[in-house]
Amino acid sequence: MDLSSNEYEVLKAIRDGETKPNEISSLMESTVQEVMSAASWLRTKELVNFEEHITEFISLNEEGKKYAKDGLPERRVVEWLSENETITLSEIEKAGISESEGKIAVGWLKRKGFATIEKGKGGPQIKYAGKKDETPDEPVLMQLLFEEEIKAEEIEKEGFKLLKGRKILDKREEIDREIVLTKEGKEFDLGESPTIGEITPEMIQSGSWKDKDFQKYSLNTKTVSAQHATLHPFTRFIEDIRLIFLQMGFQEIEGDYVQSAFWNMDTLFIPQDHPARELQDTLYLEEKSFDLNDKELVQKIKEIHEKGGDTESTGWGGKWDVEKAKKALLRTHTTVNTIKYLSENPKPPARVFGVGRVFRYESVDSTHLPEFTQVEGIIMEKDASFAMLIGVLKEFYKRMGFSEVRVRPAYFPYTEPSLEIEVVFNGKWLELGGAGVFRPEVTAPFGIEHPVLAWGLGLERLAMLKLGLKDIRMLFQSDLEWLKETI
Repeated sequence: MDLSSNEYEVLKAIRDGETKPNEISSLMESTVQEVMSAASWLRTKELVNFEEHITEFISLNEEGKKYAKDGLPERRVVEWLSENETITLSEIEKAGISESEGKIAVGWLKRKGFATIEKGKGGPQIKYAGKKDETPDEPVLMQLLFEEEIKAEEIEKEGFKLLKGRKILDKREEIDREIVLTKEGKEFDLGESPTIGEITPEMIQSGSWKDKDFQKYSLNTKTVSAQHATLHPFTRFIEDIRLIFLQMGFQEIEGDYVQSAFWNMDTLFIPQDHPARELQDTLYLEEKSFDLNDKELVQKIKEIHEKGGDTESTGWGGKWDVEKAKKALLRTHTTVNTIKYLSENPKPPARVFGVGRVFRYESVDSTHLPEFTQVEGIIMEKDASFAMLIGVLKEFYKRMGFSEVRVRPAYFPYTEPSLEIEVVFNGKWLELGGAGVFRPEVTAPFGIEHPVLAWGLGLERLAMLKLGLKDIRMLFQSDLEWLKETI
């Protein structure tokens, strides 16, 4: 086993009787940090161990100093009681203490046997018990006042125990570290001189390196795991998603959690009697609704829903209710951000994406949460097509690390044609998201004349696959062992 020059010197110093890092550093004319670094390597080689001795120092805080100077509350009360025998709780300030101190005093009077509490006509009566001898905590209190700080081990135990029951002490710790030899360290052959870890200019000039033994480096040496701050695995995963979108030429957009049903549902051609609008699926705000100030747009959406507007659609029929559209809710998807963006930017080209929290009325279990993260992207271009959408999706998921991607037909209220994306994971096809081309009923009210390709997916489920989790709740639990393992 080879030792570096620092390891050699540290081990030699310990062999000579030095155990404290600061004393070893003085002997070696190096820093304590260098000594501890070398000692850490010696510990991985099982030649030394660390021993720590913790010394506690006790002092009084400001309240403790006040008690030491004025006397403990129960001491002041019992001195008054010894001359007056009885006092009611409401009269306790006669003993020269405040109302807050009085509450403290009553408990300690009973605990120290100074007084009894009995029922009386004017309320509880505090009666002198015929005892007012000094208790062990009082001399300790005075000792701390005059000496300012004392080692905990040197304080009288019974008095210290009583004072620890009050919030009047401050504690400070000093850690004294020693480096001690193991059995292997005592038997290790140091040899005549350490091996050399690096060549210095002086060694090259003098040629002394020719007579030296050089340290061998091993990639198998055990090291202590470093504990350092890092991003949460799910946060890193979201950042990876963002990077893929940005590399593919997309721009990120954001939006508010609270939206109107008009933008969250109606503009996306979701019928007002759709099950997704019911309380068992959507979280509504009781005391808030939105004013829909764009009357022209409201009328267009109304006509789209009822008769299909200027499109070839027949709409959903029935009567569209503007009051339902005004309701406030927690957004159920990030597509609400997309349609708002398109309403303000109806001309191509557009390549945008969004990552954000969405909310559903879900029971919590291993695969469902009432709030989760959704990511979506859209492309609006003159020659955009369904084939382009499939190609972009396959490229996106390949960059996510899935080599096998396929699509199959699906139905969504606001896209036609629609598809679902599936990838191979652990030998099985898994559905990860939905996509399609926005229907004319969605785009027409905003004067959008070109195809809009859109897709979205829930990130938690995808993260579970990438991180090997079976329970979605693990993503949001403070399991330190799991977090360390997934750094």
